[in-house]
Amino acid sequence: MTQGRSIRLFLVDGTPNGLLTAEIMNWTGHVLTGPRSKMTELVQRPECARTGVYFLVGPDPDDSLRTRVYIGESDDVAQRLIQHNRPEKPDGSGGKDFWERVCLVTSKDQNLTKAHVKYLESKLIGIAANAGRCVLSNGTAPDYAGLPESDRADMAFFLEQLRIVLPALGFDFLLEPPRLVALNREASAPASEPLNASPRFVLESQKLGIKALAEEVDGLFMVLKGSRVRGQWNSTPHSYELLFRRLIADGVLVPDGPEHRVFSADYLFSSPSAAAAVVYARNANGRTSWLVDGTGQTYAAWQDQQLGALQPTLEDA
Repeated sequence: MTQGRSIRLFLVDGTPNGLLTAEIMNWTGHVLTGPRSKMTELVQRPECARTGVYFLVGPDPDDSLRTRVYIGESDDVAQRLIQHNRPEKPDGSGGKDFWERVCLVTSKDQNLTKAHVKYLESKLIGIAANAGRCVLSNGTAPDYAGLPESDRADMAFFLEQLRIVLPALGFDFLLEPPRLVALNREASAPASEPLNASPRFVLESQKLGIKALAEEVDGLFMVLKGSRVRGQWNSTPHSYELLFRRLIADGVLVPDGPEHRVFSADYLFSSPSAAAAVVYARNANGRTSWLVDGTGQTYAAWQDQQLGALQPTLEDA
């Protein structure tokens, strides 16, 4: 079982939409994040005068369902952010227009050097590209390996903690891609324990010629590779239609005959309804559409059953 962690959050100006700092016990890293509207206050923070890596985050102008991210490093982050805040020119030079939030990562003991942050920048760009959860504005990752072996080991631990704290702050672009989540869970699970407490769910329609299988993984709903779905969106415009088209563009849904597509890889959805909408190619209630394989029990009924099993324990407490 994964060990729990404590993250210390501090609302700098006492409001949930202002500047926020985050730290993990026994980690030298320090995270500062805030909206672009707080740039004046943010660049005056002492963290911004240190060496660090930073993320500019906002919606992708070409696809509002996707997040665009720029990853950078600097000895003086404040000056670099001021440059990024300038209007972007037609040739792409100048500032960057897309970002709405900034996240800065420095060290509490101020031991991060220029070599460290260049190494972190290279690794972070590679991780984000491999995860496939955002559109990167960086292009290719710079290949930087100019660190001694001991420093690379320290930076590996630094990255591990960063990949824990950032998703807790709402930045999920460093999360492992779905297939790696499943493979890593399988590799780490003892042979005597089931891989997943979730049963396998099925959504099937013989009339439509579709059949999809799914499981819950770490609170998300994962449709499995090989699941067969309708080939074209078949309803009035809906926000899930954009998701459906994005999965086609990304190669997650590939053609399978003239009227169907299949999942080319496992894919994590935020909810059963989002998954069901993609399978049906129309808006759908995933809580009633997905059934426990072999029993016919709906996802909603299965979830209620899990809560019902806790009732005696809750009453005793």
